[in-house]
Amino acid sequence: MNAQPVAGVVLAGGLSTRLGQDKAALRLAAGGPDLLARTHALLRGLLPRCWVSCRADKPRLGYACVFDAVPGKGPMGGIVAALTRARDEGFAAVLALSCDLPFMDAPTLARLLAARQAALPQTLLTCYAAAATGRLEPLAGIYEVAALPLLLDHAGRAGRGSSLFRLFPADLCRTLPYGPEAARPFFNLNTAADLAAAQRLAAAAEPAGEAGALGRP
Repeated sequence: MNAQPVAGVVLAGGLSTRLGQDKAALRLAAGGPDLLARTHALLRGLLPRCWVSCRADKPRLGYACVFDAVPGKGPMGGIVAALTRARDEGFAAVLALSCDLPFMDAPTLARLLAARQAALPQTLLTCYAAAATGRLEPLAGIYEVAALPLLLDHAGRAGRGSSLFRLFPADLCRTLPYGPEAARPFFNLNTAADLAAAQRLAAAAEPAGEAGALGRP
């Protein structure tokens, strides 16, 4: 199972309510790609196929889109839609990556893919977890197509919110712990303060030539 092909999906269907502007269209540096383009390029550099999950009323032009299968359920709807497409196209799993992780990088995702290959056969989710708290990073995780029944059942009865953090039992997860020194790729943009912090980090990294931190894959 774990050697079978993986597709990618960029999660870009959120309302960006707290930030007040479309996260996917943000650019941390003038002249650089927006976060949607950066995230898509990261996944396409590692995987043979990549979709963009979005709302049917706001398609992402220029990308192969999958529309939320379960409206009103947050990122779960996008993951379900991507897994359904993956199943139909012969993929065994999907690496789901939120578009609001401006410092995510290819080595971090490559380690995730390697961990998935080494996971036990019953594994349904492979993702990182903060070593200090055990908090999962399910919006940068690999979901097996075999997880579809569990996700659909949960989506049918659960409310919107952080349900993905608690959905998968420990014996169905393969987690990679990370410490503070490796936390940068998981910095996510939710508020105007987050955006300002990300812009400062990107500007500070520019002299060192860290193009990825500036949003350039």
